[in-house]
Amino acid sequence: MRRAAIPFLAIAGFISVMAPIMVARARYESTMGLVQKIFYFHMPPAMLMLLSAIFCGIVSAIFLVKRRPVYDWMAYAAAELTVLYGAMAMVTGPLWARKAWGGWWVWDARLTMSLLMWMVFVSYLLLPNLGGDPSLWWQLSTVITCGTLAGAIIPEFVKVFTSTESSHVK
Repeated sequence: MRRAAIPFLAIAGFISVMAPIMVARARYESTMGLVQKIFYFHMPPAMLMLLSAIFCGIVSAIFLVKRRPVYDWMAYAAAELTVLYGAMAMVTGPLWARKAWGGWWVWDARLTMSLLMWMVFVSYLLLPNLGGDPSLWWQLSTVITCGTLAGAIIPEFVKVFTSTESSHVK
């Protein structure tokens, strides 16, 4: 292990120990009670899913231009993080929503776009394993990711997250 990583690991360990203690000590919310604490484990992964997807799209575009394998590896790692954080958000969200909205899933645009983005990134990770020329699959999956992010998902996320009509806002 490199010496530079030791302080970061110490900070990460401290946060990992303190986060559950801080959540346990947090006050109950007046209308939802204990269930509201699930939100502390829902919102950070949802935000990290979006940030990882944006990073994956940027690095994928750089890979298409420069053709250096390091950018491809970074995009794949960011896609893995997007799937991981998305799965965490997709599990904790309905647990919280059941109490907040009275149903496990509300077909709100924000929720549906998050699910769609998560499924696109799952397909991004599965695509190269289908066989054939690996470089062709990586180029195709990179184009799919960049096109999906630039053409569909990011503009919709901007509209959805700035809308005052969303169930999330109410």
